[in-house]
Amino acid sequence: MLTLADVFHALTGARLEKFERVAILNVVIDSRQARAGSLFIALQGETRDGHAFIGEAFERGAVAAIAEPRAHEQGLGPRVHWVQTTGVAGLQPSPALEPPIVFVAPSSVAALQKLAAAWRRKFPQCKTIGITGSIGKSSTKELIAAVLQRRFVTLKSEGNLNNEIGLPLSVLQMNASHQRAVLEMGMYARGEIKTLCEIATPTIGVVTNVGPSHLERLGSIERIAQAKSELVEALPADGVAILNGDDARVRAMAAQTRARVFYYGLEPHCDLWADEIESLGLNGIALTLHRNNEHLHARVPLLGRHSVHTALAAASVGMAESLAWDEILKGLADPSAQLRLIAAPAENGATILDDTYNASPTSSLAALNLIAELAGRKIVVLGEMLELGALGEEGHTRVGGRAARIAQILIVVGARARWIAQGARAAGMASANIFFAETNQQAIDRLRGMMRAGDLVLVKGSRGARMEEIVAALALPSEAGGKGGWRTHSP
Repeated sequence: MLTLADVFHALTGARLEKFERVAILNVVIDSRQARAGSLFIALQGETRDGHAFIGEAFERGAVAAIAEPRAHEQGLGPRVHWVQTTGVAGLQPSPALEPPIVFVAPSSVAALQKLAAAWRRKFPQCKTIGITGSIGKSSTKELIAAVLQRRFVTLKSEGNLNNEIGLPLSVLQMNASHQRAVLEMGMYARGEIKTLCEIATPTIGVVTNVGPSHLERLGSIERIAQAKSELVEALPADGVAILNGDDARVRAMAAQTRARVFYYGLEPHCDLWADEIESLGLNGIALTLHRNNEHLHARVPLLGRHSVHTALAAASVGMAESLAWDEILKGLADPSAQLRLIAAPAENGATILDDTYNASPTSSLAALNLIAELAGRKIVVLGEMLELGALGEEGHTRVGGRAARIAQILIVVGARARWIAQGARAAGMASANIFFAETNQQAIDRLRGMMRAGDLVLVKGSRGARMEEIVAALALPSEAGGKGGWRTHSP
């Protein structure tokens, strides 16, 4: 169990005996999540500064906080004491035990990462599997964890905890019982995945694909590929790089790793490949897996043909870890592993396909291809796709062209989504079947007036578009108070 003494030792190099018995039960960055035994880390957010909420975290039971020196100026009250750490001058150590603030430099984020790296080193028995890619990271992470759980006690990063803050928080959940950790690795810039690897020390790395996500920040697909390749560069010589053999940019990463390379894909040149793929609609997919002279027929509860790559990546990790085929197939069939694309009953007898987790041109096309395989009148609700940079108009227009061939009704939400409408009209969709909404509420009002029994309503957009508001307004509640009949999958 993490203790306050561990925190001080990781950050300062000194071990304070009086903190040995102060257990840290969880590490939080949101003061509202603090409780008895929490360590609160004050971070500067986009709209709020966590340093202003240190007092609230203490009131909720936090036993310590990590902060930057400016918190000294916040007027936090008499309960707050200061403990000086390396690189911070002008603050006097306090002999008081509770509740200390550990002042750090250069930043609270750097301290969080340093603490997580130190904690990771305490558990050499736990092997880490890192996952990156432009789309499909979260669903691949969930399915890999489901496979590994057939044999190993497995930790996985929750939700979208995949960045320079989220991954360290996931690592800090590691304990002596864990044998495997499956961690998603996202990035906005070069060097970020390298930093995450220094914390997590992966021995297996999975790269799903390279696409235009975050193009606005990185400037080119080539730079995105370079950033993703930092995962395979970090692998040890006795590790395994599991690469999507159908993606040329991912395939090329083999030259950048010391690890053994294992390819998965849809062609026989891959180490593990699949064919005879059949969509079973909302019941999943059927496929045949091939490895050397082995041929296995499988049925996996993932929506859409594009999900075959997710299944192949998870199976590849299982093979790298020497799992038996029956263990791998049971993991692939685990319904608790499904993530993101959610089928839920909605008002007026319609079915909503909720894919509001995020959006890029590639994932949007995959979602549209899925709905094309299903029976029923198709209403497609598409929001803006963010961070596409110079490819923004082209990406939205291309998605609109595909929507025109699939949907009977198209609703676009947000200024950039007008390009989707333009692409649909250029592809021959009648203007009378295309509707523009400035806000999610306008889209909700429009849908309430048109949905009917048997309709399939696909809702998708970037996270910043908050398209989940549309789903929440229209999906029927279950008896338990949540959404009813939810099954989850991922493009």
